[in-house]
Amino acid sequence: MSRMKRFEMDKHLDGKSFDNIRARIDELKRLFPEAVKEGRFDPELLIGLLEENDETYGLNEERYDFTWKGKQESLKLAQRRSDGTLRPCFEESRDWDTTQNLYIEGDNLEVMKLLQQGYLRSVKMVYIDPPYNTGNDFVYEDDFSDPIGKYKEATGQGMRANPETAGRYHSNWLSMMYPRLKIAKTLLRDDGAIFISIDDNEQHNLRKLCDDVFGEENFVANIVWQKKYSPSNDHKTICPMHDFIMVYRRSEAWQRNLWARTDENDKQYRFQDNRGVFRVSDYTCPKTSQERPNLYY
Repeated sequence: MSRMKRFEMDKHLDGKSFDNIRARIDELKRLFPEAVKEGRFDPELLIGLLEENDETYGLNEERYDFTWKGKQESLKLAQRRSDGTLRPCFEESRDWDTTQNLYIEGDNLEVMKLLQQGYLRSVKMVYIDPPYNTGNDFVYEDDFSDPIGKYKEATGQGMRANPETAGRYHSNWLSMMYPRLKIAKTLLRDDGAIFISIDDNEQHNLRKLCDDVFGEENFVANIVWQKKYSPSNDHKTICPMHDFIMVYRRSEAWQRNLWARTDENDKQYRFQDNRGVFRVSDYTCPKTSQERPNLYY
């Protein structure tokens, strides 16, 4: 099948992106058929089905929660279906019929929604490098409800600065990130993972946000990478020398891929047992004149 045919609209499609809400209701109906009545989800009934005792999952009980002003609106934004269309640019493309790569230009939230139709739970790895929310970076103003909003988005005017003096400094950033992470999760397959670059400004909030979206049990690592090797002498306090890469998996099916050993590496592994090859090493600590006798073995 040629690339062009992939863009042809099937007569059974309604012209909108993947329906996340319907998919979740269908999954709940499969797991808890009694909690879905006439196609609508009954949250109180589901809580009753999951209740272990009278004090667990109570609707009015105080509990740990991560929220901010605008969270519900950003969730609705993630669930809102897109009626956009991906259009091929043949004149800007190379090897259209044979390439295995796609470069898509557009608002990342809207594009990911459109990708759900063909790539739902099919992506092995997602990497994003979001605005670091330093005050000078731009935060997307996701308003696609009118043609002017579409025009501003297309011309790069749908973004605004987010100064620290703003009353919703952190909330604005979280509201921008939340729907994008929700949609990115739907694209990941079970053995997939997401890598997110971030700095100190929102690293703590990103961790809690990803716990909310992916589940804290799917946290893999917060990788520290050194971004500079000499400090700035004009910094007023401690010069930041590193940023982070937050890693979350979709499920336990994800495993870190180990790099294959070279022939030179294999020469060191001359022994083998039922667990595989291994090498024998000297694990004793060399004694020096500066060490006390009880600090080496």
